[in-house]
Amino acid sequence: MTTNFCPDADGSVLFEMGNTRLICAAFASADVPDHAKARGNGWISAEYSLLPYSTSPRTKRRTGNPDGRSVEIQRLIGRSLRRMVDLSLMPGCAVTVDCDVLQAHGGTRTAAITGACIALRMAASRMVERGMAAVNPVVRSVAAVSAGYVGGELLLDLDYAEDSAADVDMNVVMDGDYNLVEVQGTGENSSYTMEQMLSMIKLARDGIEQLFSIQDQALGR
Repeated sequence: MTTNFCPDADGSVLFEMGNTRLICAAFASADVPDHAKARGNGWISAEYSLLPYSTSPRTKRRTGNPDGRSVEIQRLIGRSLRRMVDLSLMPGCAVTVDCDVLQAHGGTRTAAITGACIALRMAASRMVERGMAAVNPVVRSVAAVSAGYVGGELLLDLDYAEDSAADVDMNVVMDGDYNLVEVQGTGENSSYTMEQMLSMIKLARDGIEQLFSIQDQALGR
């Protein structure tokens, strides 16, 4: 973790998990979408992209609309981040968190959520300092990690090779009370049992507990 990696952002971090590296940078503004403004709430959204040199072969640069995968992932990140905040405490404020993958080696969406949480918590504190919000709207943290079965072995935080060979893999997002925010599970090469599903969620919970400690460390808490 390298916090304040982008000094012009309201909160930012260079976040690395293994060989997956990405920058998460949060910007606060008054650009609240109409549906949130009508309820007197603020809003949190995210954008996600793989930079061309983050993969081999090279990922084509998107100069227009993002591809379907990126749209799905940035919606997941946005949903997860909105679980962190009380939107009614930030009327007239919107925060956009950019998640740009510098090197993709598996688990980019889960790493993006965990890193984006750090950037958002930093930005929320800055909003209070600047008078954009009366109180800090962050009420909990979120973090995410993958788990899966590869060759019959249960693994945590799958890298690219493990993910490619997985029989079953799952992305798990939890809040600070270890309640589930979102679960994305896929039987890649086989279906899986309820017992296997619960074992993956339990292992992910153990990993997320470590990630919450890492987030607090990044923020000096």
